[in-house]
Amino acid sequence: MSYVDEVLAKVKTKNASEPEFLQAVEEVLNSLRPVIDANEELYRKEAVLERITEPDRQFMFRVPWVDDKGQVQVNRGFRVQFNNSIGPYKGGLRLHPSVNLGIIKFLGFEQIFKNSLTSLPIGGGKGGSDFDPKGKSDREVMAFCQSFMTELCKYIGADTDVPAGDIGTGAREIGYMFGQYKKIRSVYEGVLTGKGLSYGGSLVRTEATGYGLLYLTKEMLKCNAKDIAGKTIAVSGAGNVAIYAIQKAQQMGAKPVTCSDSTGWIYDSEGIDVALLKEIKEVKRARLTEYAAARPSAEYHEGKGVWSVKCDVALPCATQNELDLEDAKQLVANGCIAVAEGANMPTTLEATKYLQENGVLFAPGKAANAGGVATSALEMSQNSERLSWSFEEVDSKLESIMVNIFHNLDDAAKRYNVAGDYVAGANIAGFEKVVEAMLAQGVC
Repeated sequence: MSYVDEVLAKVKTKNASEPEFLQAVEEVLNSLRPVIDANEELYRKEAVLERITEPDRQFMFRVPWVDDKGQVQVNRGFRVQFNNSIGPYKGGLRLHPSVNLGIIKFLGFEQIFKNSLTSLPIGGGKGGSDFDPKGKSDREVMAFCQSFMTELCKYIGADTDVPAGDIGTGAREIGYMFGQYKKIRSVYEGVLTGKGLSYGGSLVRTEATGYGLLYLTKEMLKCNAKDIAGKTIAVSGAGNVAIYAIQKAQQMGAKPVTCSDSTGWIYDSEGIDVALLKEIKEVKRARLTEYAAARPSAEYHEGKGVWSVKCDVALPCATQNELDLEDAKQLVANGCIAVAEGANMPTTLEATKYLQENGVLFAPGKAANAGGVATSALEMSQNSERLSWSFEEVDSKLESIMVNIFHNLDDAAKRYNVAGDYVAGANIAGFEKVVEAMLAQGVC
């Protein structure tokens, strides 16, 4: 049995109740086979794969808080510090009812390679809670965030572990958490990213993941003799990533025609009205039914269906495993030429394989959505230097990072004779840097 197969078997046995984590590990290790096979004796002796698939540490804790009726509520909090070989742990805090340890581990594992790809000195981590901020008052959200940070603050720091936002964790939540950290620890440091501009945040951070997704997608198309201008784009999601992916796509001359939320989706034949979408989602925090009611050219459909729309490029920006095999078949049948993941692991393994086998350019999330964490790292740099860069400076650095990520994964795929397989290329390019650091630092 090969070293990869041995480790996969061990991981499946030890983590049998964590399907998302197993999916992420399987995808990464299988695509790393050319690298592992070429160095099997050394990697087996040093237990490289066992070490990289086992978190450095993981925390699960109780989060009690009082709601507006005076009732005490209890949630679970999580933080997984996965690998800090190339820098402090870095990864978002997800607040959503679906959060459990397996999901946090999958996200933290993916973050190792994503952060490595940025070429910035940040390691992989992730955290969150099964708390749902939707429908909660500001006071209730503050009560939860303060309780959550009261425990989390014991394990994080500007040079140790620097969390950020994620699903359910926006500027409001980051602000409440930062205030509580500062109060308890009596230090003012860049321990969180995604902060408000008035207290150490970075310009472009809000737009970063969506903008970065389009910078990489444009470069991928360009290197395959295609132009993003004039392309019809299907986008899922209506959160931060989706909104700014739609905005940047329009700036590049493309036409995004869909978006979605947890209840349904919109098809707008004239192209998504970004200003209206922002008003509904960022200001009113309302459902997409309001978009359709305000926009005559828009159709609202309940449930799932974004990928049934004829498009040239698909950008899944909602959540994990939202694009399955049947969706992939529909995209291929409709002539889709490229898929780039704005969310973390939004495409199932079967769907990814089908898309690649049918000639669809496929950029995995650990590369395509790395713009968010890259800009978070730029925020860390500004905090350390007590500086604030202009929008243009940060945006320029972001574009350069995303273009370099594509060329690094493209080169890695070519070096191991899997040219065009950008999933393998991303995993290999991210893995090589982390393993070099791990081996240099001894058994730790």
